[in-house]
Amino acid sequence: MAFEDLLNDPVIQKYLHELVGPTGMPVAAAPPDGEVTDEELAEELGLELNDVRRALFILYENDLATYRRVRDEDSGWLTYLWTFEYENIPENLKEEMHRLLEAIEQREEYERTHEFYLCEVCSIRFEFGEAMDFGFECPECGSPLESMENNHLVDAMTRRVDELRDELNVDATS
Repeated sequence: MAFEDLLNDPVIQKYLHELVGPTGMPVAAAPPDGEVTDEELAEELGLELNDVRRALFILYENDLATYRRVRDEDSGWLTYLWTFEYENIPENLKEEMHRLLEAIEQREEYERTHEFYLCEVCSIRFEFGEAMDFGFECPECGSPLESMENNHLVDAMTRRVDELRDELNVDATS
């Protein structure tokens, strides 16, 4: 998939935005062909050099950019030449989806296997043990803690887990 196609996908735009933030997004959204220095990018995009470097290192940490160092023979200074590796984005997104699936599965299990109580005044939720320790009274305002049904939350998480498993082609036993 070409850079242009990737960058037109709203999911990929959101992914890049989550990685580099709003100040780094111009760097992520404008990958040049071939190698480029951080200084060239900063000048071309009209950004602070530190913002460009931060975005480049985030992309590097996520396998979306690589660099090679070149030492200037006269000054001894190192120059970093950056190359964007956006062909790794689909695999990175798949890994993110697997992490999300695992996190939702764990949270769904937690919600399903615990009993909760709610202070309706403060909107603070307590596990059964905590509620019992507080004598089923809110430690903030003293209101009684009411048993809380979380079936809607568990059902929503179960649906999302099923959707992710379908999308990732993962069995429930995996």
